[in-house]
Amino acid sequence: MNFTVTKPVCTLEGILELLVAQEMVEPDKASMISSLVSEQDRRNLHPIEIIAGRQWSNLSRPDEVLTLDRLTDWLATQSGQTRYHFDPLKMDVAACTSIMSYAYASRFRILAVKVGADEVVIAVTDPFDLEWMNELERTVNKPIKTVLANPGELKNYLVEFYSVSKAMDGAGLKSSGDMPGNIQNLEQLIELGKTGAVDAEDQHIVSIVDWLMQYAFNQRASDIHIEPRREQGNVRFRIDGVMHQVYEIPANITAAVVSRIKIMGRLDVAEKRKPQDGRIKTRSPDGAEIELRLSSMPTAFGEKLVLRIFDPEVLVKNFAALGLEKSESDLWNSMIQRPHGIILVTGPTGSGKTTTLYTSLKQLATPEVNVCTIEDPIELVEPSFNQMQVQHNIDLDFASGVKTLLRQDPDVIMVGEIRDRETAEMAVQAALTGHLVLSTLHTNDAPSAIARLNEIGVPSYLINATLIGVVAQRLVRTLCPHCKQDVALNLLDWQALIKPWTTSPPDKISAADGCLECRQTGFIGRVGIYEMLQIGDDLKRAINDNFDLVKFRKAAIRHGMKPLNLAGAQKVARGITTIEEVLKVAPPRIEG
Repeated sequence: MNFTVTKPVCTLEGILELLVAQEMVEPDKASMISSLVSEQDRRNLHPIEIIAGRQWSNLSRPDEVLTLDRLTDWLATQSGQTRYHFDPLKMDVAACTSIMSYAYASRFRILAVKVGADEVVIAVTDPFDLEWMNELERTVNKPIKTVLANPGELKNYLVEFYSVSKAMDGAGLKSSGDMPGNIQNLEQLIELGKTGAVDAEDQHIVSIVDWLMQYAFNQRASDIHIEPRREQGNVRFRIDGVMHQVYEIPANITAAVVSRIKIMGRLDVAEKRKPQDGRIKTRSPDGAEIELRLSSMPTAFGEKLVLRIFDPEVLVKNFAALGLEKSESDLWNSMIQRPHGIILVTGPTGSGKTTTLYTSLKQLATPEVNVCTIEDPIELVEPSFNQMQVQHNIDLDFASGVKTLLRQDPDVIMVGEIRDRETAEMAVQAALTGHLVLSTLHTNDAPSAIARLNEIGVPSYLINATLIGVVAQRLVRTLCPHCKQDVALNLLDWQALIKPWTTSPPDKISAADGCLECRQTGFIGRVGIYEMLQIGDDLKRAINDNFDLVKFRKAAIRHGMKPLNLAGAQKVARGITTIEEVLKVAPPRIEG
C-alpha cells in the first residue's frame, strides 16, 4: 500500500509521518517527539536513532519494540534498498577507506564496504539522498551500488576504520625517508629488520597495536597472528578455532608493530634470530583485565608473533560451563577428590586441556590445600596456586621442577606436560608418596595414554599403582542460539557418527543458517566433549607387560567409558552442536 508523505522522507518529520500512516506509531507521540528534539540532536543523530531512543512499541505489533535495528530493516523495505550488516572481518579496511576521505564520508554519512573489480558497494544511512553518487562514480571510475546500514553502526565503523587507516598512513609517511622504495629480496628485509626503520614508540604504531588488541577482544578471538611476508604483513585472528584474515599491513609497519608488542611483552627487541616468549597484561573494552601470552618466531621475512588471549572468565567457570554432562562432572569430581594418584588429560594442542586443569585446580585450591604447578609457560597467573615456570637455560625442566615441588609440602601438583621418561618417573614418585598429580599427555584418546606411558618407559605395575583415570577431550563449536532451529535428522549421518556403536537416534537435531550475531557462521563459542576413563580394579588387570591397546579399549567401553564420538552425539542430540562439527574432531574409531 502506498502512502502520501508531505515531508522529505529521511527527515524526522517525514519518517514519523510515514510511521503514523502505517499505524506503527501513535499520532500524539509523533507530535510530541517532533517538538522536543533539540537542534543538536537533529544535526548529530539520524532520525531513526532519535525514534529508537524512545523505545516505543510497534502500535500494530505491541510485542515488538521499535529498536534501531528494527527501524533500519523497516527503512530498507520502504526504500527498496538491500539491508547491510557490518562484518569487519570480511572487509578490506585499507581498500574501503581509500575510496573517499573521512571528511567526505562523514559529511554524507556513507562508508565504502566492498571494493570489487567491477563495482564499489557503499553503505548509506539516507537511501533517498544520493546527490554524491555521480561525483564519486567519476572519481572511482566504477559503478556504485548502495546498501542501507544501521546508522549507529556505520558511525562507529566510520571512525574506527579511518582512525586505523590514518595510523597506517602516518606510520608509513614517518618512515618513508628511511625505507627503501621497493624491497626486492630477503637480504633487504633482514637489513630493514636490523635498522628498525619505523619507530616502535611512534604514536601511530601505538594506535595500531591498541586497535588490533581491542578489535581481537571485540571479535572473541583466542589468538592474534602477525605474519610477515615479502610485500606486506598479514594479521589473522583465530575465532572459535577457525582462522580469519583481518588486515594487511605494509612490511615496514609490520616490523614496527612486532617491535612494539615485544616491548610490551618485555622481550629483547634487538634479538630477532631466536624464538622468545613473554606475557602482556591489558584491559578489554569493558575494563576486564586480560592476559596475553606472546610467542615470537624468526621466519624468512621477519619475526612472526602469536598472541594467545586468555579469557579471565576461565577460572570462574564450573564444569557444566566447560561442557561436562552431569554424569561426567560427577565422575571427574570423584577422581580429583582422591588424596593421591595420577590423573591425565589428553588431546591435541588447542583442545581445552589447560582450561579443564585450571578449572579443577581452582576448585581444589582451598585455604587448607597447597596447590603447586610446574608449567611451560605459565598460562594464567592465579593467586591461589604456587606456580613455577620451566627455564631450560638454567636446566629447570619438568622433572627437576617436580623434584623441587616435592620439597614444598604440596597436596596437589600440576605438571604442565609429561614429555619424557624422567618427568613421568617423577610424577609417579610424587603419586606414590601421597600426592595428587594432574598432568597432560598428547594422545588421540584416553586408553592410548597407557600405551604412551609404556612407550616412554613407565612400568605397567607403576601405572597400575598410581593411575586414577584419563580424560580425553576435544572442542566443538556450539550453534548460535539466535538463529538455531530444529531440522530433520538424516539417519545416514547419525549412523556415520555413532558407528560401530548403536544408540537411539533423536527425534530431531538443530542447525543454524547464520545471522548477524554469529557473523553468518551459525556458531558462537565452543564447548568440550569428553572421553572419561576411570581405572578400576577390573581394568588394572588388563594393564600388564603384554598390554593390548585394542582389547583394553573394548574393556574400557564395557566398563562404562563413552568414546568421544558418542559423547559428541549426545551434544548433537541436545541441539548444542552438529554432526559435522563432531566428526571433524572425533571421527569414529573402527577396530577389529
